[in-house]
Amino acid sequence: MSSPVPAPSDQDDPQARPGTAALTIRGLAKRFGEKIAVNGVNLEVPSGSFYGLVGPNGAGKTTTLSMATGLLRPDFGQALVHGVDVWEQPLEAKKLMGILPDGVRLFDRLTGEQLVTYAGLLRGMDRAMVAERTGDLLRALDLTDDAGTLVVDYSAGMTKKIALASALIHAPRLLVLDEPFESVDPVSAANIRDILTGYVQSGGSVIVSSHVMDLVQRMCDHVAVIAAGTVLAAGTIDEVRGEGTLEDRFVELVGGRNTTEGLSWLRTS
Repeated sequence: MSSPVPAPSDQDDPQARPGTAALTIRGLAKRFGEKIAVNGVNLEVPSGSFYGLVGPNGAGKTTTLSMATGLLRPDFGQALVHGVDVWEQPLEAKKLMGILPDGVRLFDRLTGEQLVTYAGLLRGMDRAMVAERTGDLLRALDLTDDAGTLVVDYSAGMTKKIALASALIHAPRLLVLDEPFESVDPVSAANIRDILTGYVQSGGSVIVSSHVMDLVQRMCDHVAVIAAGTVLAAGTIDEVRGEGTLEDRFVELVGGRNTTEGLSWLRTS
């Protein structure tokens, strides 16, 4: 029986340089008008790691990931995927990546099966392999019954899953997922976690941004905390959280926790 998700080693990737980090970010910076969205971010994501990127709304997570994956040109800095410069060698770098952006726009007038098939063919894959892998991914993500439904008629959670299937079809070396569990039901979320865990165990690397600290703490082995476009802490989960929970450490680093003083009128007794 074939694996539901093709292992990263299946892909011919002569551009990847052995022994390099999955993703290296050096001094990435971006300004929108007067607002500095990302302020010289430096990160190194080890190959084979499950890396969490956490931060409050407006912290710069999505902007950082967009620049690191070639979706948004940085004002300054460099991003390397397995040693390949994303902005100097964009085609070579993008062959190594599967991306699930936040607020992804899809060709939603295609059916789910057509969309994943299109993603595989766009990558230059053999049609027979695309058909096999598309079937595997639809089964793994519980979308087989909806394979013939137009994506425009999918729920938010189904749309997220079909976008993930499109990102996985070519067995990338690195998966970059921006809020992959948003709008996804608990059963589907558990299935996705299992798929991603198996993917990492087979040699892939995953970067996931999320607001759910408990999920990141249970799923990831590395984490970076970002706020106001700056990395406040980065390392293994144990290094960052210390003796407490990741959520406690996050609140300590980011601040902004308010007291409940002045809300005495909410008490019912």
